[in-house]
Amino acid sequence: MKKFENLKFTDHYMFEKVLQNHEICKELLERLLKIKIDHLEYPEIEKTISPYYETRGVRLDVYLKDSDKIFDIELQNSIDIDLPLRTRFYQSMVDTDNLLKGQHYSELPQSYVIFICNYDPFNSDLPIYTFRNYCEENKNLLLQDKSIKKFYNALAYEKENDIEIRAFLQYTCKEETADEFTNRIASLIHTIKQQEVSRQEYQTMNIHDQDTFRRGKKEGAEQKAIETAKKLLSFGDSIEKIMQVTGLTKEEIEQLLQEI
Repeated sequence: MKKFENLKFTDHYMFEKVLQNHEICKELLERLLKIKIDHLEYPEIEKTISPYYETRGVRLDVYLKDSDKIFDIELQNSIDIDLPLRTRFYQSMVDTDNLLKGQHYSELPQSYVIFICNYDPFNSDLPIYTFRNYCEENKNLLLQDKSIKKFYNALAYEKENDIEIRAFLQYTCKEETADEFTNRIASLIHTIKQQEVSRQEYQTMNIHDQDTFRRGKKEGAEQKAIETAKKLLSFGDSIEKIMQVTGLTKEEIEQLLQEI
């Protein structure tokens, strides 16, 4: 567990805490996307979208809206080879969330899935990667599905020509302030670290995460024991032997036997 006083902007707790600031969130989006946002609904931090109880849900880092646009901002510190597939899934969940609220397809807003990365997600040494859907036979023909995915590679900040984006990427990469905006972020982080309520919130959150991790390990071990028991049952091994190997009770193994 990282000490509270050592947290940086690129630590998830601090990243989400900073983006709870309405003005910084709005200005960050305007800087990164080069668009004007008329207003911004208050950030929803760690929004969970799970359309149906039996389906896989998703937890978004920062989920925001204005009058005709939706923004999902994600922080990515470690290499994830499935990152493109994650953006596909996130996009589908965001659209589903809006359609379940009664919107028609034609009412779906412009959506941006944004990943701020501390590594190069596509190994092409570009500071920004923007993806839209287009026609392969005529690459000038866009699908116009109002879906944009953007990846910001902080490591390549020196190659970014836009001074506002470069300053933000430099701060993300090296924690060096280069303009008034990044100075404000650094000042806000300093303020957050002086708040005892934030310290307690961080500690409580980590205790919860550690408990969740322990439960996950326990559940994983139980699932592995069940899978092993099923395999041994299919081989015709005795219940007594399976009890010794897996640690499951006789009743649990008999129940598995009925399910096979």
